[in-house]
Amino acid sequence: MNFSLGIDFGTSGARAMVIDAQRTIQAQTQYPWEPSSTKNLAASWQQALFGLIEQIPQEIRRGIKAIAIDGTSSTVLLCDRWGKPVAEPLLYHDARGLVVREKLAAIAPNNQVVLSATSSLAKLLWWESTQTTAKDHYFLHQADWLAFLLHGKLGMSDYHNALKLGYDPQQLCYPSWMEQLLVKPILPQVLAPGTPVREVTAEIACRLGLQRHCVVCAGTTDSIAAFLASGAQQSGEAVTSLGSTLVLKLLSRHRVDDARYGIYSHRLGDGWLTGGASNTGGAVLRHFFTDTELAILSNQIDPNQESPLDYYPLLGVGDRFPVNDPYLEPKLEPRPPEAVAFLHGLLEGMARIEALGYQLLQQLGATPLTQVYTAGGGAKNPTWTAIRERHLQVPILPPKHAEAAYGTAILALENWELGIEN
Repeated sequence: MNFSLGIDFGTSGARAMVIDAQRTIQAQTQYPWEPSSTKNLAASWQQALFGLIEQIPQEIRRGIKAIAIDGTSSTVLLCDRWGKPVAEPLLYHDARGLVVREKLAAIAPNNQVVLSATSSLAKLLWWESTQTTAKDHYFLHQADWLAFLLHGKLGMSDYHNALKLGYDPQQLCYPSWMEQLLVKPILPQVLAPGTPVREVTAEIACRLGLQRHCVVCAGTTDSIAAFLASGAQQSGEAVTSLGSTLVLKLLSRHRVDDARYGIYSHRLGDGWLTGGASNTGGAVLRHFFTDTELAILSNQIDPNQESPLDYYPLLGVGDRFPVNDPYLEPKLEPRPPEAVAFLHGLLEGMARIEALGYQLLQQLGATPLTQVYTAGGGAKNPTWTAIRERHLQVPILPPKHAEAAYGTAILALENWELGIEN
């Protein structure tokens, strides 16, 4: 049998999914993050990667022909020539790049996605400012480094992950303004997502029970993988990922980029996947409520009744989209004594943020919104879905497949099949 393996490293855990040539799921595994996972991120990611693969039944593992991995956008590592991290990885929401924002603004043209304090390039320049970088280092995204652990080739990335590093997905190159960067030599080579990079190493094939000629492909980001899994295919269709954060992706015939609002576009086939990511989302809800409390209290909310509370739910200072302001304060007051009313206000506030995001995309030239698929844990809350539908005024549909790992498996399968045809 010929199988493809998709591996998803999201904000709440890691998952793997194996599909066959008919796109039928043959196996799936998961690896939730533990509180201790934040102490040594790279080691915990490697443990999760190998653990996910080892959990797959051996007879299926032997049939895997292609692997692709997705990771959280702008989660990055700085590695030495052997691929060992020289500093702790910086996560997607890490805003320490704020201190190099003036330097970046003097180099990059206006309206560039890299101007965000959380962009991959801002993080790299922050490392440079602390004298952490060296000429023989490699700057990699989470998905790049995880793929390296399997195929052993450093310095490879994809143009979905590399967008926030400054890579131009329209011209398929780093722009000329990046030539002046002293760190340019350590930037990765960028391929189209799904492009075969290299076969797994002999050591990995033996250790993980994979066939020696299994190919590792260039990856993507977790939110784009969720889009690929959803079933959305037509311009005007969108996917909202309701995980720890809130991510919007609208398939558009036109590219939309506007750094003022944290809006950017990924190349996807003949179109553009435009959108942005907010720091609001499930992490805020879980800060105040357990999963059981969320289920019980949500059932007591009338989704057709608008909450009078005007919240902008954040756990800390700063947001990226639709308000791109690193100093934006959370708005969680006044807090009513009734837990149901408080939760209603949070869900309503997040729905407003989502609606504002899609409104902005359309105002700036994106294809009009026709329907929304929902990915992530928030998709399981029917009350939240009804509140969101009231704000969006378009149908909200469940995705054909809810796991981003399925989308990454499709990415690997399609490109492996293309290689066979050629």
